[in-house]
Amino acid sequence: MTTYVPDIEKAPEAGSRKEPSYLDVTKGFWSWAGTLDHKRIGLMYLVGVTAAFLCGGILALLIRLHLWTPDGAIFENAVYNQVFTLHGVFMVFIFIIPAIPASLGNFVLPLMLGAPDVALPRLNLASFYLWLTGTIMAIYSILSGAVDTGWTFYTPYSLQTQQAVVSMGLAVFTLGFSSIFTGLNFIVTIHKMRARGQTWFKLPLFCWAIYATSVLQVLATPVLGITVLLLAFEHLYHIGIFDPAHGGDPVLFQHFFWFYSHPAVYIMILPAMGVISEVVTVHSRKPLFGYKLLAFSSISIAVISFLVWGHHMFTSGESEFVMLAFSFLTMLVAIPTAIKEFSWVATIWGGSVALTAPMLYAIAFLIIFAIGGLTGVFLGTLSVDIHLHDTYFVVAHFHAVMMGSTALAFFAGVHHWWPKMFGRMYNETLAKISAILILVGFNVTFLPQFAMGSQGMPRRYATYIPEWQIYHQWSTVGAVILGIGFALMLGYLIHSLFAGRKAAANEWGGVTMDWESPTPPNLYNFDEEPVVTGELYDYGHGAKH
Repeated sequence: MTTYVPDIEKAPEAGSRKEPSYLDVTKGFWSWAGTLDHKRIGLMYLVGVTAAFLCGGILALLIRLHLWTPDGAIFENAVYNQVFTLHGVFMVFIFIIPAIPASLGNFVLPLMLGAPDVALPRLNLASFYLWLTGTIMAIYSILSGAVDTGWTFYTPYSLQTQQAVVSMGLAVFTLGFSSIFTGLNFIVTIHKMRARGQTWFKLPLFCWAIYATSVLQVLATPVLGITVLLLAFEHLYHIGIFDPAHGGDPVLFQHFFWFYSHPAVYIMILPAMGVISEVVTVHSRKPLFGYKLLAFSSISIAVISFLVWGHHMFTSGESEFVMLAFSFLTMLVAIPTAIKEFSWVATIWGGSVALTAPMLYAIAFLIIFAIGGLTGVFLGTLSVDIHLHDTYFVVAHFHAVMMGSTALAFFAGVHHWWPKMFGRMYNETLAKISAILILVGFNVTFLPQFAMGSQGMPRRYATYIPEWQIYHQWSTVGAVILGIGFALMLGYLIHSLFAGRKAAANEWGGVTMDWESPTPPNLYNFDEEPVVTGELYDYGHGAKH
């Protein structure tokens, strides 16, 4: 039996393992396809969500190239609508929602808990195959008649179109079940699989973030499932739920959709916040400032997220008192969010900061997340939102929170745990260049969209008046820079699997239990059962970077 003491000098040496790594225990396709190992399932998710990100990113680049000229350079208007709908479906439902919990969460969470696996490994594998099934159904929907409703599937148009709305809705329904299974598994694992001595306030903040996310997944996702099922029945049988032609109410669909989709925003961002907490403390060589505040702020954000869906509907005919309540609650969520931002900055302040690739991505996250959060204040303010609603300002804000924050945190986490996952290191110089390209490309893409949105440029338009052309062209240039950064990242990560140097046992000098396991971990993660005796995030034992 080993005792976990947060001292990286006592981390296991490379080659000191007693068992082969999880990558070498078994070989062949079926050893992966039928695996119950959380690490292999996490890697399969990682490959899957990366492929979805590439598809969504290519569609986004095509959209930006189309908008280079006012009259559109590539698509007919109807095809343009289909392309941006598919971009939204791939990025939101297939990539961003499962990206961090299902890939990094699956791999890292049991390691941080000192557990040999998740609590329900068969349910874990089932969640992956549900995700894969939902993705295949979405691709089938594309091939059988691509949907042009937008990723929100707003009624009554989604009920009137003859495109593949039903099959796309069922794809989203299936993806939702995958999300619920993942959330259930993580809740049980955190409650029941913690190492001896690991109390709730010795949990790494990534675990707190995954726990809050899992609660949201289990409670909010069924609402989306019921909504898309009702949409399918309405589309097939015209039973009069959302269709005003049959006595239904299309605004009811918006209430159902956003009651799920605003918590879904935090399903996307809370795991990202957990990743940033881990990256910032390790690469600053300093304990996190305000640990308990950070932990409770994750729970606070999860609770408040259920109460703010109406701010998406200020122009839908809500009463002034309801709008006032939703505006107040929207501002309220800024408090726990600001606690996190200030705590991360305070952790970096005075720390021994190493500007590694993961840390550069974390700093980029702090910059973009601040932009996304501050612009959200404008959209939560009634008088301003009436003007900005359905403009490119909303597009830029949404991407700052989702792509610019969640995706950046995902990249930070991938680079942070890559040596632990594969036992290989990527080219650090290329990784830093990629991080800088992505940060620059993102701002060049979306800052012009804030400007033209504030001037009234509507979103989702395939054509526009010439006065906005310069903004669109700058945005397209930024999208190309982003694409170059992503392509560079994919190249050096794949290269590292075959030619990267062998990673150290504890590459970054982390002090949580995920870094105490062999590199790469064994099938059951640890050579001996770990016991937690030290303080969390304690870098005071003579640790060296």
